[in-house]
Amino acid sequence: MTVWAWGFGIGLLLSAAATAAPKELTFHKDVLPILQSRCQECHRPGEAAPMPLMTYVEARPWAKAMKMAVVQKKMPPWFADSNHGKWANDRSMTQAEIDTLSAWADTGAKEGNAKDAPPARTFAEGWTIGKPDVVIDMGADYKVPAQGTVEYTYFVMPTGFTEDRWVEQIELRPGARSVVHHIVLMARAPGSKMFKDARQGVPFVPTKSDEKSGNRKPDSGVGTFFRLDGGDEMVSVYVPGGLAYKTKPGQARLIKAGSDLVFQMHYTASGKKAIDRSKVGIVFAKEPPKERVVNTFIANTNLHIPPGSPEHRVDARVTVHHDVMLQSLFPHMHLRGKAFEYVAKYPSGETQTLLRVPRYDFNWQLTYELEKPLLLPKGTELTATAWYDNSPNNKFNPDPSKDVYWGDQSWEEMLAGFADFVIPMDVNPSRISRPEKKPAATPAGGGE
Repeated sequence: MTVWAWGFGIGLLLSAAATAAPKELTFHKDVLPILQSRCQECHRPGEAAPMPLMTYVEARPWAKAMKMAVVQKKMPPWFADSNHGKWANDRSMTQAEIDTLSAWADTGAKEGNAKDAPPARTFAEGWTIGKPDVVIDMGADYKVPAQGTVEYTYFVMPTGFTEDRWVEQIELRPGARSVVHHIVLMARAPGSKMFKDARQGVPFVPTKSDEKSGNRKPDSGVGTFFRLDGGDEMVSVYVPGGLAYKTKPGQARLIKAGSDLVFQMHYTASGKKAIDRSKVGIVFAKEPPKERVVNTFIANTNLHIPPGSPEHRVDARVTVHHDVMLQSLFPHMHLRGKAFEYVAKYPSGETQTLLRVPRYDFNWQLTYELEKPLLLPKGTELTATAWYDNSPNNKFNPDPSKDVYWGDQSWEEMLAGFADFVIPMDVNPSRISRPEKKPAATPAGGGE
């Protein structure tokens, strides 16, 4: 009897310990630090997210929704397969952070003592890069209609730079975020023939001849990206969920003296008229750089996705003709995009999966910054592979009955694998993806 009672008592003690009330979680002490480090970059006034999460009053109504978003790993947006690569800008939450937000929502989402809150995180108004050294807008207000298709529109603006400028950080900001699908910013060198007919600050839509009809039709200018040379260069991109372009210590991007900036604007009508005047902010390097960063991309403009195909594969590849350090990767597709992958095949024959995005999300197009830059030796073949869902099961699919080809608009498709390369200061960027021309051999007996 005595032994049984003693054992029963121990059982009661163990049961009480197991059901003890969990630690009380409060907004100021436990939740706010997580929001500051993981959420507020987007969840603040004027940014991409639909609601701010800066204060308890702002966050409290969304407690349950936040729990669902982090448990299902929809937020923060991060889609890289953890089995391939390590990323300096990994946004994914730790399990402890997910558990904290979940438990806070489940236990009444209490506010707690404001004295427990960490110092408020500060942001430069309108910028994630701090106060820019120079701000240049596209030179005109552009009226975006409520309905219809808006062709790619270009704005050319002078930089006014009287000397070569090395850029440490550069950020594009849409003026009317609801209608700006993306912005590509190019630096046009003095004397360049790129968009030579465009006038500064005046909307410009390039055209090309239609081989079948002979008529002129809008030209997205995608071919321009394959012809960038002589100092023309892509220097920044804006997409929903994207990041400002930043370089590491000792690195910078080059914008040559006398260059113009070319804003490639892709607008999508939202059902309401809007006026856009997008801009770019630039922070210059404080010291001469030791390495140069250049942006390029791999594309397959001949893609064809059959009607109804649930997982259609398309490849694009390029060979690197000079040693480079790979620093970041940015996959781009449209509404039928399903998954994306980068693979390097080295001169030795060895292959390596650099990045795999098994669940591509058109609404959150992310740049993945390598934790450590990776050497791609001369002769490396870099392949970008995209998978598309053109079936009725894709709820974003504009029309599963259609054949789909490369095109500017979101109901068409693209395969564009952007990459940032780090190169020595004396290397011509145009030689990275093109073999250097060898000098003609001297005929036997000729020359000095």
